[in-house]
Amino acid sequence: MKNRRPPPAAASAMSLRSLSVCLFIVAGLCSSPSAGARGPLEDTGGGPSYVAAVYEHRVILNPEPHVQLPRSAALEHVWKNMAIYEEQAARAAQEGAQILVFPEDGLQGFNHSRLSISGFLETVPDPQQESWNPCTEPGTHNNTEILQRLSCMARRYSLYLVANMADLQPCPLSTDPSSSCPSDGRWQFNTDVVFRSDGLLVARYHKHNLYFEKAFDQPPAPELVTFDTPFAGRFGVITCFDLLFHKPTITLVEKGVRQLVYPTAWMNQLPLLAAVQFQRAFSLGANVSILAANIRSDLLGMTGSGIFSPVSALHHHARQGEPEEGKLLVARLPVLDPLWRAKSEGVRGETKGEAMGESWPTQPVDSRYCLQKESCLDSAPCPPPPFITPSLPLSPVTSSMMYDPFTFILLSGTEGKVSVCDGPFCCHLQYQRSVQEGSTELYALGAFAGTHTVNGRYALQVCALVRCAGTVASSCGQEVEEAETKMDFLLEGKFGTWHVYPSILASDLILEQPDWLDQTADGRVAMKHSKMTAGLITACLYGRMYHLDHN
Repeated sequence: MKNRRPPPAAASAMSLRSLSVCLFIVAGLCSSPSAGARGPLEDTGGGPSYVAAVYEHRVILNPEPHVQLPRSAALEHVWKNMAIYEEQAARAAQEGAQILVFPEDGLQGFNHSRLSISGFLETVPDPQQESWNPCTEPGTHNNTEILQRLSCMARRYSLYLVANMADLQPCPLSTDPSSSCPSDGRWQFNTDVVFRSDGLLVARYHKHNLYFEKAFDQPPAPELVTFDTPFAGRFGVITCFDLLFHKPTITLVEKGVRQLVYPTAWMNQLPLLAAVQFQRAFSLGANVSILAANIRSDLLGMTGSGIFSPVSALHHHARQGEPEEGKLLVARLPVLDPLWRAKSEGVRGETKGEAMGESWPTQPVDSRYCLQKESCLDSAPCPPPPFITPSLPLSPVTSSMMYDPFTFILLSGTEGKVSVCDGPFCCHLQYQRSVQEGSTELYALGAFAGTHTVNGRYALQVCALVRCAGTVASSCGQEVEEAETKMDFLLEGKFGTWHVYPSILASDLILEQPDWLDQTADGRVAMKHSKMTAGLITACLYGRMYHLDHN
């Protein structure tokens, strides 16, 4: 996302239909939404699991990114960031991590021009066409010092390592106007590279959905890139803005990829697209795990990294006044790759149930189940929440939220039911709130159905309960980071898409886990929550109408 805010456009992933989970979450089952560096790593015996790490990096930026540097000076700059990577790789290995993800643009920084980034470029071979270990075979390709350092880092600490860098690939010049080859005869790609724990280059992914990145080209076609590990099976690779789009993200998930590595340079935008908020929403809505590593930059509003699965979340969002520094997160996750799990379960059966890692529910998460600490293996089906009876129409107001015209209904009193519609698309809310004495906090229920048109076009259907920035309706939809009012609520809408992403964001950008998520065959999605730990900023059901994006 660089030094711009992401447009309030979308979400991505499989769908709540594939999740449809009744989540009665307790602290013992899921890591709490804290900024701590470690998740639950103890081995309690149960389903297969692995240990993942992500590093939120305070990138050392080139003060003059538009000035072209010779190769030697460019490498000197990269080595400053690489030295920090080395320290964090060593820490991650000590913590027991098997895979480590670094953020987008973490080595060379950003805001380069097409010419000024040239000193940072290396040609990354295609691992599908060539087996190459840069650490043990440095002479195979020239000008690959960055690849060699990363490869040796993975090998030294015995980690699967994911990093982002700038890649150069030659392309054939052509007089054909449909040719995607730039006039200088080369493609410059924003590229993720993945190294095996012995240093072998195993994956190369060229970011498809660029966001005002003058230095880079969009690849001629979306790439679906995966890699296999011995500890958790298959992972897919996406980068930053890709998370908002059908290709490649949804395509990967639809092909059965349920574990994603995700380098990003995301600038937070409230109330709907804070980094950890959307990462969590994606994990729940897509029914996937995501290892998300972001940049840390207070000047650019960048922070927010996490390790998420459908039943657990460990994340970090730096708060105002905290030192501007990097953050390593380490957590244990359940293996979600179905083929790897099937193989592992077979082996485990042959060994008469020997412990394979942390205890995780063995019921399929694509059915509706109550997940309870006391009896993960004996979860009972839970009834869907009741339909909300539409309330009497109130006087709606229109206010801009993230550049889109939302229709809002203001909440009044300590409890009630409200409904709001944007055309035929309607959202319903049943709520009960605790209001602090003397509080003037104003809340509103908003609906939007249409195409977002700022910095791109993305079709949406959104139901959002938000705290307004002020005491008048026109302030609803503006950015707010703190709130005192806690709320028990049932939020629902009837969507024209299965791709709906739920999020609950509390004061100081604390994530809360829904008590209840449900999606019915007719498109109705409901989210229930109670007993909040902090005041409510946003509760959102974010629907992406991918099929309308190009209309």
